[in-house]
Amino acid sequence: MTDIRQPQPPYESYSGSPLPGERPGQPQPAQPYHPPQAYAPPSTGEAARGASGHQQTAVRRPRTESGGRPAPRTRKARLRVARADPWSVMKVSFLLAIALGICTVVAAAVLWMVMDGMGVFSAVGGTISEATESKKGTGFDLESFLSLPRVLAFTGVIAAINVVLATALATLGAFIYNLSAGFVGGVEVTLAEDE
Repeated sequence: MTDIRQPQPPYESYSGSPLPGERPGQPQPAQPYHPPQAYAPPSTGEAARGASGHQQTAVRRPRTESGGRPAPRTRKARLRVARADPWSVMKVSFLLAIALGICTVVAAAVLWMVMDGMGVFSAVGGTISEATESKKGTGFDLESFLSLPRVLAFTGVIAAINVVLATALATLGAFIYNLSAGFVGGVEVTLAEDE
């Protein structure tokens, strides 16, 4: 049996009518493929054209703050303080109370020196001495009573009492917090971290 059909050109070079089921296409120049864009480029009147004469598409970039840096995201976490360790609370409150006591003694010394330099003790002491003076003796001597060593000793005693009381009350507060946190779950805090 012999093939009487005429030879056909290869498919790649076929330039005849379209195949069955195809639409006749219009010839297009060879260009790189550009996929469809989700957002149309902004129309600014006459768009910029490239060297080949075709319209260039705008590249969509994420929104940024001024300066070209992306906006920082903030991560947040909600945490719960379930328990306060009484031993650590006692140590921290003890050190804070000592620091407060030292500040109190220094502040009292500075205040006494300023008032003594302004002559407050001599003026007030003279008035009190005249008011309490009697025939049998002199009046009350305020300047000797409020001398600097006596004022510093009194302030030191007050600061020592404050250290003991503050430490004890803070430790007791930690125990009470632990008991109440067992019932209600503790204090919730929100922590935020900037990236």
